[in-house]
Order: sequence, then structure tokens, then C-alpha cells
Amino acid sequence: MKRTAGLLAEIRSFCAAHADPKRAGRYAHYFREGYDAYGVPQEVWEAQKDAWLAAHRERLSLEGFLDVGDQLVQSGKYEEASFAIFFIIPFREQWKAETFQRLGSWLEHGIRNWAHSDILCGELLSHFLKDRIVPVADMSAWRVSPSKWKRRAVPVALLGLVKKPGKVPALLKFVRPMMHDPERVVHQGLGWFLREAWKVQPDVVEAFLLPFKDSAPRLIFQYATEKMTAGDKARFRRSKASRQRRKS
Repeated sequence: MKRTAGLLAEIRSFCAAHADPKRAGRYAHYFREGYDAYGVPQEVWEAQKDAWLAAHRERLSLEGFLDVGDQLVQSGKYEEASFAIFFIIPFREQWKAETFQRLGSWLEHGIRNWAHSDILCGELLSHFLKDRIVPVADMSAWRVSPSKWKRRAVPVALLGLVKKPGKVPALLKFVRPMMHDPERVVHQGLGWFLREAWKVQPDVVEAFLLPFKDSAPRLIFQYATEKMTAGDKARFRRSKASRQRRKS
């Protein structure tokens, strides 16, 4: 940790020096779970991120930046977690299965909003799957993680595979145990995944959804059926009997 302490302190000093509470406040309404940010301007953040990568890449390598990231994501500060995620992208050739699980631990020990969860999935985790560094089965335990962000990461990371028609049935089978998850952010992730899968194989996805229409959270269906015609959407409304049971 000694070799990363200097960079960690420099990052926090930089963020404090460029803090703008008013700027941070303008974005807070996008985050129902809370938004703790310095308010560093995006262009300033981007330039400094690139400068630190150039200055420390050879000395720290992937492992060093993962060590820094472990500390940054725990702080709760938006910009710090963003640095942690984007520091890892340039090391794609060094990624291993262990790296995937290390990044997954950030979802349990620091990541606390939809933006970081989704960026981690889109910029990092989905590429582990597409590059076959890890199989989908390596996320099996994630589906029941105590962290709602780690559970959300399952369907969102799978978006990287969903454009291949042959993959859709197996991916649907993988997310099936999550269809009654209690958390709103997971419902959104599942619905997003199902909507994109529907664009590729609509008949398969509709057959998957129908048995859940009276029991699964409606937000999943709101997202999943977004691109359907009004007539098709009507097939996925709760039955009258189901609605009456819920009222009683």
C-alpha cells in the first residue's frame, strides 16, 4: 500500500482543490440513493485522469491501480470511484479472472449508485465476458449477493453478449432466478436487459416473460416492453384476478 499512498493522497487533494458544491448539486436529482460528489468539472477530471495514468502506469501497473481503486471506491465520493473505474480500462491485456472478481468486490464494498454500477459493467465487466476471460457462470453467486448493485450488475454486464441471437436463451435462463428480486435498481437492470434481448429475439423473450406477468415486479415489464406495440404490451398486463388479489 505504501507505493500507492502518494497517488491516493494526490487524488483527494486534487478533488478537494477543484470542488464546486453548486455543480455537484445540479446532478443530485439523478440519484435516488444519494449523490456525494466534489463537483469537479468533467473536462478537468478527464485531463487529470489521463495525466495520472501516463505518470504512474509503468510504476503501478494493473495491480497498483486496483489497490488504489480499492481505497477510492470506499470513500463514497463520486469522482474518486470514477477514477478507480477508468484507471483500469487501459490494462485490458492484463485482465484475468481474478481481476473480474476483484472488480466485482467493488460493487459490494463501495459502489453505491446506478451510474458507477453501469459504467463498471459497460466499460469493464462486459468485456471480460465478450473476451471470454470469464464465463457467465462466474456471476452465478452475484445473483444473490447482499449488494443490490452487484445483483444489478448481472443483467447489465450481460448486455455485452445479448446481440448474438444464439446467446439469448441461455442468458434468459441465467437471469430467471432474479425475476422476483426485491430491489428497484435490479428491476431496472433486468428490464433493460430484457428489452435489448427482445430486439434480438422477440418471440423467445415474450415466451420467457409471460409466466412472470402476474408475479414479477411491474417495473421490469415497463422497461422490457417499452419498444413493443400497444397491442403487444397488453399481453403482459396483470390478469384481473391477480390485480384483485393484490388489492385485498
